[in-house]
Amino acid sequence: MRKIFDITGQDREHFLQGLVSNDLRRLAEGPLYAALLTPQGKYLADFFLIARGEAILLDIEAAIAEATVARLNMYRLRADVAIAPSALSVFCGTGPAPEGALSDPRHPELGWRLYGDRDGDDGSDWDALRVAHLIPATGIELTPETYILEAGFERLHGVDFRKGCYVGQEVTARMKHKTELRKGLVQLAISGAAPVGTPIGAGGKTVGTLYTQSGGKALAQLRLDALEGPMQAGEAQLRAVEAITKA
Repeated sequence: MRKIFDITGQDREHFLQGLVSNDLRRLAEGPLYAALLTPQGKYLADFFLIARGEAILLDIEAAIAEATVARLNMYRLRADVAIAPSALSVFCGTGPAPEGALSDPRHPELGWRLYGDRDGDDGSDWDALRVAHLIPATGIELTPETYILEAGFERLHGVDFRKGCYVGQEVTARMKHKTELRKGLVQLAISGAAPVGTPIGAGGKTVGTLYTQSGGKALAQLRLDALEGPMQAGEAQLRAVEAITKA
């Protein structure tokens, strides 16, 4: 379930530019996918931002909406910015796009988002799509322990490295330019099943965590050096698929 908020006021773009991982100067090109981070560079929230008249729409998972708006308001200080629930809803789908629909900026296979008086979706198998294309979800693969580069945000067009400062930018930039990622979101082949959050073991050590599963494959946050051998999560057996895409 999603919630939509209107962000209004003359300072709305400048305000968000100093807080989120993507570049608000690209907002005129279409919806932006972005994250709000802690000063230590860890994930707090992910959302879509959409320019609509004199407002910027914030499209966010309902479970984290109120906490995220409270966090944004904490940074507002004297800026000419107001954040209020929108009268709009969002309807998502992967079939033929209706008039006025906007493309999901993360991946072409994730279809479109239509902002109006209808909510929900067209019945697409979102778990299957996410597993097939390595798309993390709020509250599942994206948790407070997540670093967004390890979750694939660069591949998902959710982070800009040229925009300048934002909260958590220093850590994110250092991970990009000065270190090699040792773990990340990967797709694994799975035989059997195990609950989301089950630890993944290999060679007697815990090497990652199992998440969404669909069609014999699964998403996992994994130490990349574990991809060479067999792994297990509870009763499920795991192995690398032929073409692993790293975060």
